[in-house]
Amino acid sequence: MLYNVMLALGSFRFGINSAAYQKLERQSLYRWRPQQRVGRLPAMQFLGEEGQSITLDGVILPQFRGGLGQVKSMKSLAETGRPHLLLDGTGHVWGKFVIVSINTTHEELRQDGTERYINFKLELKEYGGGVL
Repeated sequence: MLYNVMLALGSFRFGINSAAYQKLERQSLYRWRPQQRVGRLPAMQFLGEEGQSITLDGVILPQFRGGLGQVKSMKSLAETGRPHLLLDGTGHVWGKFVIVSINTTHEELRQDGTERYINFKLELKEYGGGVL
């Protein structure tokens, strides 16, 4: 069990005391292809699972713990170009995932340009089988 961790992606930890997500959206994708038929509508052929897609929406409070380094850590993890193990705070292993995109919105800017909140959206896609 991972204490004080909501979710771990590789070496990055999401938690209440750091980059906390308020929303986790999970989508299961499936592959279907049309097979053309004469005089009839195409028949759909099931080709298997496409994998899962996960979107995390959350907030970072730079003045709290981890500061601006949390966004940099997310980007560094994405830039490795490798899949990372995803597991939740109960120890459940979700599988290997890759970071597809990271979006940040900096809000409530102070006079010196520093932000009070950084909202983030992290998009993950299941890596699939095989060896790391």
